[in-house]
Amino acid sequence: MSDHEIPRSGAARVGQVKDITSLSNPIVKDIRALSMKKHRDETGTFLAEGLKLVIDAIDLGWTIRTLIYAKAQRGKPQVEKIAALTVARGGMVLEVSEKVLTAITRRDNPQAVIAVFDQKLAPLAVISPARDETWIALDRVRDPGNLGTIIRTADAAGASGVILIGETVDPFSMETVRATMGSVFAVPLVRATETEFLNWSKKAAALVVGSHLKGSVDYRTIGYKDQPVVLLMGNEQQGLPDTLATACGKLARIPQTGRADSLNLAIATGVMLFEARRHLLELDEPSA
Repeated sequence: MSDHEIPRSGAARVGQVKDITSLSNPIVKDIRALSMKKHRDETGTFLAEGLKLVIDAIDLGWTIRTLIYAKAQRGKPQVEKIAALTVARGGMVLEVSEKVLTAITRRDNPQAVIAVFDQKLAPLAVISPARDETWIALDRVRDPGNLGTIIRTADAAGASGVILIGETVDPFSMETVRATMGSVFAVPLVRATETEFLNWSKKAAALVVGSHLKGSVDYRTIGYKDQPVVLLMGNEQQGLPDTLATACGKLARIPQTGRADSLNLAIATGVMLFEARRHLLELDEPSA
């Protein structure tokens, strides 16, 4: 956490931290309900677990709505600083029992620090890919682990964001957030219907490259350089529908020699993404 973001007053003052041990506490019930998409949608919030993730989120400009930590964390400098910052910005701080943490996270060995944040989703209409930007568009991805891994990979490769088309799984589910390893705070996310994406892609002046088993172009031969690129990946079982496939400037495939008939979606996305970004990720030659 950046020092300039830490209030000089130190820890949150006594009385600003609620001590909770009961699972029937209404605040705890509301936080536990964030495991359900309906409640996340109604409140516009989500839950993230782990001290490092919470610190990363603060450094990236996210504001904590509610900070929850185990009693054993009381007095630890980093936790006290986060608590003070949360209070200073109008958030709530809860010191809870291990039983409450386990119930909230639905894990036997929960993280000692968790936090509730407001969701951030950008409208597709404001996205205008620039030269050498790479965006990932995902159609109806259903597996939260795949989505979380793709968001993490997008972060690592320097992609500009991830566009979630149609009924793609909720990026703010606990499973997805865990799989992002904190990258959910670093990668812009966009929601769009299929129609919205098709209309946007016609105006975006970007090369749309779709991954398709019937693709005739080796993904390594495409000219990704000096232009904005959108990598369009389909549903795990069904791939891209014809409506989206026909909107692609290139239909690519990843050559395979083994017996497997396809790659895991997150792996395939990572392979194509790093190829699209390769000219921007080349390491400098070591000096003699």
